[in-house]
Amino acid sequence: MTVKTVERQDVVDFLYTEAKILDEWRLKEWAALFTDDGTYIVPPIGNPEAEPTTSLYYIHDNRTRLQDRAERLLKKEAHVEYPHSTTTRNYHNILVGDLDADVITVECNFTTHRTKREVVDTFIGKLKYELVIENDRLAIKHKKVVLNLDSLRPQGKISLIL
Repeated sequence: MTVKTVERQDVVDFLYTEAKILDEWRLKEWAALFTDDGTYIVPPIGNPEAEPTTSLYYIHDNRTRLQDRAERLLKKEAHVEYPHSTTTRNYHNILVGDLDADVITVECNFTTHRTKREVVDTFIGKLKYELVIENDRLAIKHKKVVLNLDSLRPQGKISLIL
């Protein structure tokens, strides 16, 4: 069996592809980027290291729940996102570590602009990934979104995938 060597540019391209998939609302395809034991979390603002057993996370999904979230957001019954927001995601200051390890760590800053009903909301923060090679491709084992906001105002909620 040949193991593909992962280069930094492969990781950067993977992140940019994820952003494009999310901006195009291809959410089922986004969920498929995760491993079967993958997780997607958004801890409380101001407490990124909070324990999920004692703190209320905005999102704390395992693979099944994130698949359900993706499918639910695509339905017309998801009134908060129907019609879908228009989003533009930017990932910057991408730092890739442990390219030779079983788990590749990635940190980057992000800006997500969302336009909905003539209102533009901006989410900013840091993304932290653990990536693995699965079936000869990169896959997300863990994605953590740390919001660098004082509050969710004026948007008041997270109704899209960051």
